[in-house]
Amino acid sequence: MSDPTAAYDITAAELRQFVEQFEALEEQKKDIADQQKEVLSEAKARGYDTKVMRKIIALRKRKPDDIAEEEAILEMYKAALGMS
Repeated sequence: MSDPTAAYDITAAELRQFVEQFEALEEQKKDIADQQKEVLSEAKARGYDTKVMRKIIALRKRKPDDIAEEEAILEMYKAALGMS
């Protein structure tokens, strides 16, 4: 017969490995976020508008067609409200 505690030991070790791997990734994510803040802080110190930079970064992640559609709707709304 197989030993049920052996299966438990293997499962516990595997679970521990997953948890530790996840924790390591969390730490890496924090380190990367800190590095991103440093980059934006340096850009701000050189006179760049970091709020606009964040918008540009977000736009670069999107498809050009999606951006164009959103901009067209924004212009239409602005025109309707007399803001253009």
